[in-house]
Amino acid sequence: MSIAASEARISRIEVTNELITAYLIDGRIISVPLAWSWRLSGATDEQRRRWELIGDGEGVHWPDIDEDLSAHGMLHGSPARPPKQAAH
Repeated sequence: MSIAASEARISRIEVTNELITAYLIDGRIISVPLAWSWRLSGATDEQRRRWELIGDGEGVHWPDIDEDLSAHGMLHGSPARPPKQAAH
């Protein structure tokens, strides 16, 4: 049975100093560079460990840093974009 990327569901997530790793309910494991999330890159270990599943596992939310990542985005290579800097 094949599951489309849009149907991918996360069961748990781990964040290290190099990778964001999502464990999907169908057994797949997705890892992307930590640099894909500028908020997680700058977060403390404690903030990185405090996450919650959203959308029945379609994504993950880190409440302390207001970051959301989706399984779909991780599978399709969609890094988070940092905010634009104001012109001085």
